[in-house]
Amino acid sequence: MNVPNRITVCRIILSIVLLILMVFPLEKVGLTFPEIMINENFIIDSKYLICGVIFMIASLTDFLDGHLARKYNMVTDLGKVMDAIADKILVNGVLIILAVEGYISVVIPVIIVSRDIIVDSIKMVAGQKNGAVAASKAGKAKTMCMMIGVTILFFYDLPFSLFNVYPAKVLILVATILSIISGIQYYEKNKKFLGK
Repeated sequence: MNVPNRITVCRIILSIVLLILMVFPLEKVGLTFPEIMINENFIIDSKYLICGVIFMIASLTDFLDGHLARKYNMVTDLGKVMDAIADKILVNGVLIILAVEGYISVVIPVIIVSRDIIVDSIKMVAGQKNGAVAASKAGKAKTMCMMIGVTILFFYDLPFSLFNVYPAKVLILVATILSIISGIQYYEKNKKFLGK
């Protein structure tokens, strides 16, 4: 297994750890996270700060593995599959949990997951016919907005929230809109392979 693929495996492991940290009632096994008081009206849960750090590191590995694979010509079919799995576990898993906990609208993960299913299905069909295209600029911008938005959300929009400014949900909404746009673009570029 080459270095980019090992980095991808690390992202999968980090994603699973993150989801466990977010979902499981760890206080029942004696693991508690202290609350941090910013001011009398602003108390944050340190668990989400830890989740934010893990998410940020995992997001950076998403850029790193792809960069190394392309730069040193180490792109493999296994790496492509693992990268897609890692992305889905990390982003979609976190979005679903954030929606369940009321931090974002449930519509967002529904759109993102539905779009991913459609695009992955197109990739599968087009790939069998030597089609499929690389991610569009809208797709790359979507990923960047989503990663930054979710990271900021984990950090309670600090320091912006101290001034009643909340960019995280705006970035996540922009990412959701861009995901629809990039999905449509992907369909348009590959539709010639779908009718054959």
